[in-house]
Amino acid sequence: MTDLWLISVPLDKTSLSNVEQLKRSIAKIDRASCCKFHIPDLKVGVLDSLLTMSDDLSMLDKLTESVIKKTGQCMKEVMEHAADKVLENVFANGDHGINQRVVLSPLNAYLKSFRADLMSYVTKFQWDKAKYPTALPLSSLADIINKDVSLVETELKFQSTAYNNVKASLQSLEYELDGNLQTRSLNGIVRKEDLVFSEYLTTLLVVVSRGNYLKWERTYESLSDFVVPRSSRKLHEEGESGVFSVTLFKRAVCEFKAKAQQSKFTVREYSFDLEEAKQRERKQLSVHKKEQYGIFVRWLKVNYSETFRAWIHLKALRVFVESVLRSVPIT
Repeated sequence: MTDLWLISVPLDKTSLSNVEQLKRSIAKIDRASCCKFHIPDLKVGVLDSLLTMSDDLSMLDKLTESVIKKTGQCMKEVMEHAADKVLENVFANGDHGINQRVVLSPLNAYLKSFRADLMSYVTKFQWDKAKYPTALPLSSLADIINKDVSLVETELKFQSTAYNNVKASLQSLEYELDGNLQTRSLNGIVRKEDLVFSEYLTTLLVVVSRGNYLKWERTYESLSDFVVPRSSRKLHEEGESGVFSVTLFKRAVCEFKAKAQQSKFTVREYSFDLEEAKQRERKQLSVHKKEQYGIFVRWLKVNYSETFRAWIHLKALRVFVESVLRSVPIT
């Protein structure tokens, strides 16, 4: 892990000489490097306003760091499941390098490039005068950063909720469609010719554990006087359970279900139209999630980078204010 320190030094000869000596000492051990961090001429203001500004900037610093961490954590949660895919990296200078590919998980690829770009951005830092005009008072510059960071924090909650809702809906439906025979979709298992439907007759689908196959065969006709004899067929077997069909009169459905439950047989509700509708919904949600994933990941990358840049400008403001308060010459 790399630590970055911003150190304010007076420009008198003695201080500069000490800095050069420090650089030489650091260079010998090859454990760190030094570079100039350019801070433009900013409006100083009066002492009272600087004292207030110092406290305000400290709180804003904590808020900004918190938003960066939240954005990073959200990025980790969203991207880590796609570790077998390769996505483009994004850079703090705004270059999204779409054509650059690396054989890493999306999250690790992004963080690797971001760490490299972070170092470059800080060591070659240039104040963004277009976004943060130096003619403005320090309080106005802080307000710009505060507004941008607060907007990212609010939007993060909205974007995260929207994506997670789609994800949760899809997961719930997939659990219903892909779970065990007690809950999963029977689409593809049951054919229309397996079922009997008429004015008086209907077919029920029953999940029976392997250990109860013989019990089912011996007792299903006795669960109601209106069961069609020898109508049960095993349609599918999976894991420790099987799906059986049984035909009976419609008037006896409630009675049969109640007695089947007492015998630990699970009667499954089934409708071809409903199953097909669920499959269509699954496809729609899958497409929607994929779209939301792309939108959300791009948003996370852009705003992670933007908030980081705002944070470095905020650090520059803090160094400037603290230097003035400690009587360090600013020119």
